[in-house]
Amino acid sequence: MIKIDAKDYVKSCNPADPLHPSRAPLARPARRLTKLARRPGFAQVAAVMRLRWTIWLAGGVLASGGEPPAPTPAANTDDLYKLGQQLFDQYAPPEVKEQFEFPTKEQWDDFAARLQHALDNNSLEELARFEPEARAALVALRSLPGYEGYADWLELRIDDIEAARQAVAAPGAPAPTQPPARRGAAAIPLYGLWLGREQARPVPARAADLMPRLRGAFAAEGVPPELAWLAEAESSLNPSARSPAGAAGLFQLMPATARALGLGTFLPDERTDPEKSARATGRYLRTLYERFGSWPLALAAYNAGEGRVSRELASRRASDFAGVASALPAQTRMYVPKVCALVEVRTGVAPGDLPPPRA
Repeated sequence: MIKIDAKDYVKSCNPADPLHPSRAPLARPARRLTKLARRPGFAQVAAVMRLRWTIWLAGGVLASGGEPPAPTPAANTDDLYKLGQQLFDQYAPPEVKEQFEFPTKEQWDDFAARLQHALDNNSLEELARFEPEARAALVALRSLPGYEGYADWLELRIDDIEAARQAVAAPGAPAPTQPPARRGAAAIPLYGLWLGREQARPVPARAADLMPRLRGAFAAEGVPPELAWLAEAESSLNPSARSPAGAAGLFQLMPATARALGLGTFLPDERTDPEKSARATGRYLRTLYERFGSWPLALAAYNAGEGRVSRELASRRASDFAGVASALPAQTRMYVPKVCALVEVRTGVAPGDLPPPRA
């Protein structure tokens, strides 16, 4: 029997919230799934429902130029759409077809475009509005065997989306649990918000096994070992984590970046090797620090790309992350304070106390 958790998720939300799942176009199938779950024969059609979510995800991936999330030959978006529609038409019983509409091509393309735009745009408001659809997609991904890595990736994006909603709802308000100002925190917008969020987050179960190895690898590259905790922000310490765009491993390295750092990406994919990926990431962070002169800017470049950060620094004649944060992608605006707060919570080292790379 396929377990569908959409009902529990919808019940946990406040119906008066403008971001309630029932208000999201892509959450409507979750409501219908809840109603249909009690009907005879639901188990036989649940896989078709899940396929629809897989197609939505693939649409966003392929529209953004990424790699498909399943180990199958690449296909164009039209082929994937037609395949999903054919399976639905062939296997869904009449009572399901009466209450569930397969998405139109226009709806599918619209979702793919909005998904990519929400991640790349510098609007926290737009990122926050994506929460209901992202949560509904997570429910579906969690029910797909073999998609745990993608589900972990999406759950981390939802963490960013939640923080964006907090920032939009109370701009400039300090986090309730924020202690006195840390050294270096003033140059990191939204640091207080993320410090409060990370203080409430439990340490991942894999940390006891992985973190000593990752810290050792960073130290071997002359990088502060405390920064190895960025693996928690990137992958929840899941070596098998994968993003729809093709990033993989504890540190979510893209294929081209991994190869440039000397890692193999095909049989075996060394991005999933904890020590090798940590050494490569340490070397890359060292290079980024030497180019940009601060850890917040190095982290921004790690997330958004060196070229993007360099252009924004030059165009704004800025010298620190605070000077360019508002021009960077919303995901990066969340990422830098998140990693810095995570490092402080896990290690006690404030952003301004992280030393430069060891000579």
